[in-house]
Parts: sequence; C-alpha cells; structure tokens
Amino acid sequence: MILQVKNPVVEVHDLTVSYDRKPVLWGIDLTLPAGALVGVIGPNGAGKSTLIKAMMNLLPVSSGYVRIFDQPLKQVYSRISYVPQRESVDWDFPASVFDVVLMGRYGQLGLFKRPRKADNDAAMEALEKVGMQGFANRQISQLSGGQQQRVFLARALAQNADIYFMDEPFAGVDIATETAIIQLLRLMRDEGKTVIVVHHDLQSASDYFDWVVLLNMRLVASGPTEQVLNQELLEQTYGGKLTLLSKVGDLLRKQEFPAREKS
Repeated sequence: MILQVKNPVVEVHDLTVSYDRKPVLWGIDLTLPAGALVGVIGPNGAGKSTLIKAMMNLLPVSSGYVRIFDQPLKQVYSRISYVPQRESVDWDFPASVFDVVLMGRYGQLGLFKRPRKADNDAAMEALEKVGMQGFANRQISQLSGGQQQRVFLARALAQNADIYFMDEPFAGVDIATETAIIQLLRLMRDEGKTVIVVHHDLQSASDYFDWVVLLNMRLVASGPTEQVLNQELLEQTYGGKLTLLSKVGDLLRKQEFPAREKS
C-alpha cells in the first residue's frame, strides 16, 4: 500500500542510492503530507537513514529527484532542519550548550553576521522547551546522552524550520527523555510542522506516528499508521525477522488500532 498525497510537502521520485556501485535504496516513489508526524520504519540495513539523508542531498543519488514544497531542495534549505544520530556527532568539540543551540540560527543570520538579541532569545526559548535552560553554560561533553539529544533538538527548534528530519532521536535515551521528546514532537506537529523520524522500535510506532513509511531497501508501504501497520505489510518489510521482535504478536493480532490522542 503506497498512498499518494495531493499537494505533498515532500515528493520523492524514482530515488536510487548506491554505495560502491551497490544499490542500498531502489526506485523510491514517495509523497508525504504536511503537518504530520511521520515514522520511517524497517529492519537494520533497510536504508532508513540513507533515505532521509538523500532527501536532504547529504548523499549523492544514482537516479531520481526530491522536491520539497514543490521546489528543488536548494531553494528551500532554510525551511529544513536536521537532527543527526547522536553517535555521529563529535561531542568533545569545545562548545557550550547555548553555543550549540545558537548554531540553529546561523542559517537566518547569513555569513559573518553576529547573533542579535532575537537570536539569543530564540536559543534560550528552545532550551526551555526541552528542559535544558539550566545547562546553557555547560560544555556539551559534560552532558549525558539524553541531555545531548535534547540539546540537538533545541538547536533544531531554534532554527524554526517547517520540516524536521530526525535520525533516531529516541536511541540511547531513558524513558523520561523519550517521553519528553515525543511530547515535543507532537507539539511541533500540532503547530503545523512536518516531522520525519527514523525509528527502530516497532512497538511504539502505532502510538507515536500519524503516518508510517515501511522500508526495506525498497518502499513497502506509505500511509496513515492505522492502515499501514498490519500483519501483511509488516511481514513484507521484516520477513523472517518479524518473529524475533518482542511482543509484536499483540500488535499484529489487532485488526484496528485505537485512536491516538494528539496531545
């Protein structure tokens, strides 16, 4: 099941990505709606992170194209924000929490311009939203993994983008931080932002996302969560690995998912 969206905020057509001439994503055709909390889900090695990086032109593509807001990517960079995997960041870089968050404003400042009071205020407001205002002067290397993740979310918030790409923001954080993050993402969604999240936990997907993309090198399904998370499509996505997922049986036995609160 691949649902095509009218007036999509993101359009991907025939996207193929290869590493060393070996394709890792094949012919992806995908449209995504505005103002949705989207989960990109699939087994390890499915190309989930590759997909969102290719959407942002962070990786070369072998074929296809991406349009965002019906425009070429280079024309809308200022409206896009990216939260990478925490493990890919050099956390020993000598910078304070506030400095890292303020970096989210640089795209709006332009080259060589100094931050204004409005930029400083936006950075502090973003820290308050993630509960990290008390750590503004702390070196980022002194933070826990969950605190570092919150700081990167704050940097993305400070940018005030329209689309957010997030690569496994829940990985390696405690349950309190995960709860705080999903509440923040729901708030962003309710404000009209589109949030696209690479996610590895199938158990929480039905609660977290409005829209789900099932991926395993090829696009298996894309559509509303309650339509996509069913036994047939999950088996196509995970194959024999599906039986190894803990507690997934309860999920698959449900023919309909209860309505989720958007709060």
